[in-house]
Amino acid sequence: MKRFSFSLQLLLGLVVGAALGFAARIWDLAWLATTLTEVGAIFVQLLKLAVAPLVFTAVLVSVANLRNVDGAARLAGKTLFWFLATALIAVIVGIGLGLIINPGQGVTLSTAGAKAPENVGSWVDFLTGIIPTNIVTAFTELNVLQIVFLGIVLGAAALALGEKAEPFVTFNRSILELVQKALWWVIRLAPIGTAGLIGKSVATYGWDLLAPLAKFSLGVYVGCFIVLLVVYPALLSLVGKVNPITFFRNAWPAIELAFVSRSSVGTLPLTQKVTIERLGVDRDYASFAVPFGATTKMDGCASIYPALAAIFVAQVFDIPLGVGEYLLIAFVSVIGSAATAGLTGAIVMLTLTLSTLGLPLEGVGLLLAIDPILDMIRTATNVAGQMVVPVLVARGEGRLDEAVLNAPPQPLDEAPVVSAPRPSGEPAIA
Repeated sequence: MKRFSFSLQLLLGLVVGAALGFAARIWDLAWLATTLTEVGAIFVQLLKLAVAPLVFTAVLVSVANLRNVDGAARLAGKTLFWFLATALIAVIVGIGLGLIINPGQGVTLSTAGAKAPENVGSWVDFLTGIIPTNIVTAFTELNVLQIVFLGIVLGAAALALGEKAEPFVTFNRSILELVQKALWWVIRLAPIGTAGLIGKSVATYGWDLLAPLAKFSLGVYVGCFIVLLVVYPALLSLVGKVNPITFFRNAWPAIELAFVSRSSVGTLPLTQKVTIERLGVDRDYASFAVPFGATTKMDGCASIYPALAAIFVAQVFDIPLGVGEYLLIAFVSVIGSAATAGLTGAIVMLTLTLSTLGLPLEGVGLLLAIDPILDMIRTATNVAGQMVVPVLVARGEGRLDEAVLNAPPQPLDEAPVVSAPRPSGEPAIA
C-alpha cells in the first residue's frame, strides 16, 4: 500500500488529535487530556532543543554564503525591502480590520484580575537586548535575538576574511547539517506531535473561554486569512508571475507544520527544503533568505496580531486612539518585528506595542489564555511570508527555476542539505 504523504500524515494527526481532545473535554477524561498535553509538550521541547544551534549556524552560514551569490548586496536589499513592505501591508490589514469590527467593544471581561506580564518589551530593552553581555547566557537563556546578532557578526567577519575563515565556516556548516538532520527526525514525528498539541488545545480551551473574545479571535484569523489568501496571492501573481495555487500546493507542508508547531524556527529546515526543492528558489540565495526570514519575518505575530490587540485593549479600557497612535502601531510592527525572533508566541511584540502607545500592559493578561489558539494561524502566516518573499526576489533576479516550481510536488522524505560552496567558475544560477 502506498505510504501516506507527509501532508496527509499531518492532517490525520490534526483530525485524530481534535477528536481525542473533544472526547477528553466532553467526557471529562483527565488522563487523556494529560496524555495529549505531555505528547505535545515533548514535541515542542524537542523543537526548542535545536533552536540555539540551528539559529546561530543557519544565520552565520547564510551570511557567509553570500560570497557565492552574485549581486549579494542587491539581493539582501531587495529581501529587506519586501520584508518591510509585506509587514506594512499586513499591519494595515490588521488596523483596518480592527476599525471595522471594533474587537473590544461590548466585551464585558473584568480587568480587575488582569496583571501585566513580568517580562515587558520596550524599545530600550529591545535595542540594548540585541547585544549580549555574555555569549554563553545568550544560548543558555535562549535569547534568539542575541543569537541572531552573534550569527550576523561572525558571518560578516567570515565573509570579510574570505578563504582564511573557510575552515570555521565549514565547521559551522557541518554543525548546521547535523542539527538539521536531527531536527528532521523530530519533524517526522510531527503527526504525533500534532495530535498532542491540537488535542490539548481542544481539551483545555473550549468555547466558554473563546466566547467573550470571539470577535477578537475571529478578527485575528480573518486578518491572517486576508494576508494568506488575498495579499500573498496578489503579490505572487502580479510581482512574481507565479500561480498562487502552484505556490500553496508546493508550500503547504511547511505552512501546515508551522500551524501545529507554532514555531517558525522549528519549521525552518522544512521551510528551506520546500523553498529550494519545490518552489525553485536558487539554493545559495535561499540559504540566506529563509533563515533570516525565520527569525525576522513575522507578518502574523508582529503585524496583524499586535494591531488588532492594541485596538482591542484600547477599547476594553475605554482609551481613544487617534491617527498618531495608528501610525505608531504601523511603525512598531514594521521596525520591531525582529523582537518576535521566530519563537512561539508574540507576547514580547505585544508588550512592545502597548508600551509604545502607553496602553495598559494588564491588557496582555486578558489575551494570554487564548494565545496558543491564535498563535497557530499567526505562525502559519509568518512561514508563508517567509517563502513568498524569496520567490518574489528570486523571480526578479532570474533565480527561480520554473521547471522545479511547476513540477509535481516532490516527496519530502529526506532531510534538507545545506548547500556547500560551489567550485570556482561554476555559474551562480542553475
